[in-house]
Amino acid sequence: MTFEPDSAVAPNAPLDLPEMEGSGKGGAWQVLRDVLSSWPARISAIVLLLIVLMAVFAPFLGTGNPVTINPALRLQGSSAEHWLGTDSYGRDVYSRIVYGARISLAVGAGTVIVSLVLGIFFGVLTGYFKWADIIVMRFMDGLMAIPGILLAIALVAISGATLTTVLIAIAVPEIPRVARMVRSVILGVRNEPYVEAASILGTGVWKMVWRHMLPNTVAPLIVQGTYIFASAIMTESILSFLGAGVPPETPSWGNMMADGRTFFLLKPELILYPGVMVSLTVLSVNMLGDVLRDRLDPRMAKRL
Repeated sequence: MTFEPDSAVAPNAPLDLPEMEGSGKGGAWQVLRDVLSSWPARISAIVLLLIVLMAVFAPFLGTGNPVTINPALRLQGSSAEHWLGTDSYGRDVYSRIVYGARISLAVGAGTVIVSLVLGIFFGVLTGYFKWADIIVMRFMDGLMAIPGILLAIALVAISGATLTTVLIAIAVPEIPRVARMVRSVILGVRNEPYVEAASILGTGVWKMVWRHMLPNTVAPLIVQGTYIFASAIMTESILSFLGAGVPPETPSWGNMMADGRTFFLLKPELILYPGVMVSLTVLSVNMLGDVLRDRLDPRMAKRL
């Protein structure tokens, strides 16, 4: 492709590139208004906001210490002191549910951050540099061939059960998926006229990637991030239920279900309460993700 110089334009004049749809002032707010225009999204946002507030203000909302053991109060029913009763160790169930929101949200948010940062890096690397595509993507294909839950259990077993280890173990299987998505976007826009024009003008590789390529990945990454968030909460609950998650004394919803399974016939609410919280959180995030996908994906918009 060749460009003929125009004498009316100064040699060092900046190139006027077209803006992406939805960009500019008010673009993000317009997307937010469109997303919240549907009742399922509104309800999901309210539920998720309440769970976040519950996690933030857990010290003020809890009725007791979630890790204090009192064998004399084990398996008691609801009372003025213990709103949802106590578990097999005499710990307050309500307080453990409130504090458990912190673990689930921390794992979900941490997994999203780690998987997106590393996935974007490897996606850009393999999408722009052909030599890296052959090496890195084969390794990513190998990771994707291993079931995520099995890989997480193996990593936790090797490194030990801590919150950081669980977070990393859940994030590792998500990195290849993000990398492949970013790679496909970079490959699609690498030969676009505005990218070639920026390259001819002498724009550096990483500056060109940052300014002209990565903005095209924002919409799919937002949607992918919501699904990763929900999947991370589910995986953490499964790992904790299997005894391969955070330490047993840590108040997490998965640990609560693991402790309550022995007494399921005697006191099924020990599993029911944390199970409902996991379901509400995952359902709310997934519903918001679906609405965001319908709003941000032009192909879905045409079908609606």
